[in-house]
Amino acid sequence: MDKTEEGVLQMTTVKISGMRCQHCVNATSQALEAIAGVSNVSIDLDKGEASFEGDVSFETIKETISKIGFEVIG
Repeated sequence: MDKTEEGVLQMTTVKISGMRCQHCVNATSQALEAIAGVSNVSIDLDKGEASFEGDVSFETIKETISKIGFEVIG
């Protein structure tokens, strides 16, 4: 969500509670990719983390994840 001085988007990682299977990973990835401005989404099921690039508010990420039944915990 932060940009460098050159305007390049930084990778952001959030912890997500509730993901337990590949279907959860796919649903989370699709939900994040549907947000305007988000790209390069990567989900790590073992760590319970989602990483992405984009200029989007943390609140938008939390709301999007909540709508698919999971919770952003950090």
